[in-house]
Amino acid sequence: MTSKQRAYLKGLASTMEPVVHVGKAGASPEVVTSCEEALNARELIKISVLKNCFDDPKEIAGIIAERTHSSVVHVIGKKIVLYKPNKDKPVIKLPLE
Repeated sequence: MTSKQRAYLKGLASTMEPVVHVGKAGASPEVVTSCEEALNARELIKISVLKNCFDDPKEIAGIIAERTHSSVVHVIGKKIVLYKPNKDKPVIKLPLE
């Protein structure tokens, strides 16, 4: 993913509300499953790491991205943005360069 594409996705995600919340269980299989479902429906999701989760948000982002085969757009504070293109019916059209 190029920096221009990443910046475009950051802009889209800035107005979004988090659709998945990670609690004290961290990146549990249930969280990964709900992220997978949300990515299949939306392509771009925002995840909120709650205050009672003591894991590092960057580590959580890496784990969830690896398990869902998605890309980490960015991690700021306790917010994570992930992107996974839908091959069947794409929702977001990325800039080429």
